[in-house]
Amino acid sequence: MNLTSALGVGPVQEMSGWLVLDLVPVQPGVQTLVLDSHPSLLIHAIDCKIAGQQAPPLSLTYRVDPFTDYGSSLNISLPAAASTPGQLVHVTVRYTTTDGPAIWWLDSELTCGQSRPLLFTQGHSVCNRSFFPCFDTPAVKSTYTATVRVPDGVTVLMSASRSSFSKLDRVFQFSMEFPVPSYLVALVAGELQHVDVGPRSRVWAEPCLLSCAVKKLGGSVERWLGVAEQLFGAYLWGRCDIVFLPPSFPIVAMENPCLTFIIASILESSEFLLIDVVHEIAHGWFGNAVTNASWEEMWLSEGLATYAQRRITTEAYGEAFTCLETAVRLDALHRQLRLLGDNNPVSKLQDYISEFKFQSVVAQDLIDYFLGYFPELKDAAVSQREGLEFERWLSGSGPPLFEPDLSAGVSLTGPVQDLCELWRAGAPPDPQTLSTFDLSAWSTFQIVLFLDRMLDLSPLPREVMSSLSSCYSSVFDGLNAEVQIRWLQMVVRNSFSPELPRVRAFLHKHTSRMYTVPLYDDLVAGVMKCVAVEIFSQTQHRLHPNLRRTLQQILFQTGSSAANQNGPALPVPSSANQNSPALPVPSSANQNSLALSVSSPANQNGPALSVPPSSPSAFTQPTATATASAAAGTTGTIALRDVNVSA
Repeated sequence: MNLTSALGVGPVQEMSGWLVLDLVPVQPGVQTLVLDSHPSLLIHAIDCKIAGQQAPPLSLTYRVDPFTDYGSSLNISLPAAASTPGQLVHVTVRYTTTDGPAIWWLDSELTCGQSRPLLFTQGHSVCNRSFFPCFDTPAVKSTYTATVRVPDGVTVLMSASRSSFSKLDRVFQFSMEFPVPSYLVALVAGELQHVDVGPRSRVWAEPCLLSCAVKKLGGSVERWLGVAEQLFGAYLWGRCDIVFLPPSFPIVAMENPCLTFIIASILESSEFLLIDVVHEIAHGWFGNAVTNASWEEMWLSEGLATYAQRRITTEAYGEAFTCLETAVRLDALHRQLRLLGDNNPVSKLQDYISEFKFQSVVAQDLIDYFLGYFPELKDAAVSQREGLEFERWLSGSGPPLFEPDLSAGVSLTGPVQDLCELWRAGAPPDPQTLSTFDLSAWSTFQIVLFLDRMLDLSPLPREVMSSLSSCYSSVFDGLNAEVQIRWLQMVVRNSFSPELPRVRAFLHKHTSRMYTVPLYDDLVAGVMKCVAVEIFSQTQHRLHPNLRRTLQQILFQTGSSAANQNGPALPVPSSANQNSPALPVPSSANQNSLALSVSSPANQNGPALSVPPSSPSAFTQPTATATASAAAGTTGTIALRDVNVSA
């Protein structure tokens, strides 16, 4: 599949242009092309041209049908000449997209430097259909190229293996030479600068953040890549760059190939930064190279990437460190299960990557490949043996059947458990006994584990909270946000009013979803809802519209409006309709701000189009796409070739 697209971004926050898909039918009788789309994406016209023929493009009829709350299906009627197997067909879609879930527009006051606006896309898992019409499923992969025109002062980055820049024309060109699913096409544009931190990696950020980011990462990226390559084989993607995005970024990090997106807020904690970057590096093998074919089996990406991440940290930092991090995550898993209810063969993973690289797989592929190495296990029906029942692991509910042995981390987790035991007795511990525990010498993960376990014991007696505050509050206040938010959650859950000013100060300082939503949830669930409403009314103008809407739902229990993802700041709502007003149809008159284009080699001068990603924090994981919903017998099968994006 080839994609050619041109985009213009004006003051009304829109992208408009065209997309060209080069498609090859692999069986006769193809009558309809079904693409995933979105209500925020306005289709202007569609035409097609048969490769090798001199006839002008043929205008096509189409219809847009409702599909789900996260998208639409774009049904395009194809001419009979386009149904010949092996015949290359160019399908051009002209469209405009505005404020779909994949496209995040940040006014300058929402950026870290507050000097220039910034735009980024977030396609995981089904949002890129609001960026461009596509086969928005992880089962389909394609290469692409892209060209982006921008005004002075704007730098554009994409998840691409190669890039170039023409200063005279203000044109950025990108190409992804390896096949990727649509959700891994990503773009960011704004005031960005970089520093090389290794032979194949650089750090990008706004100027005010760059020195801090470089200092935190140093030469670690190349070290982590080297360890990963020893374990899982060669890194396949060439570049391993990292861009730090403002606090409005909806998740902690995203493993876009060649260009990891990561939230700048994580720079406060070196240990969480380490884990998150290593995890995204691990996705280079598990998730990006070999991808789950269905979102129902996302564990094939996330589960194996977490395993790989812990193999890397064990090699780089020792088993005790990895056990401590695992203990923190395992506690979080059990905490989530309590909320929701219960309802060394892997060394062969290098061969698994080689066998399935740049493909999408299902769970049975992994199981069959595993048992292929151990025919005696297959012959013995090992999958029916207690504890190894694959179907139970894959489809059952509740906690894991077995948990890892974390005894190697007891030197780090033991003191945490001992301190928890002292505080859980129901009365403040003896000060002399407490003096043997020096939290200022503990790592972030140790303090987080301690606070998480104390959170599980809340509410605590008033005298215990008072003693905890006098012992540790000043220590926590000087540490990073990962520590502070857990202490402040304890303050809120225990209605400990002496520490309430710290809650206010924290929510005035931090505007990212990862730090605001948990505290607002706790404030509303307890007796401090009025405090939450007051803080929100004072800070909402500095929150991204999507986060603002989420907090409005928490505070006022209102429905959300999918039509306007970027609505204006609202006053504290009354009982009236809380949905933001619909945006006017965007005008394409002003193309000054940004032009983004994607084109095939056949047309290097065409305009550009947008391709939308989705935010995993805002949507549930779907199990189907519009492309999969077409009636059998009328749609046929289409094979994808390369995807090119240029202007």
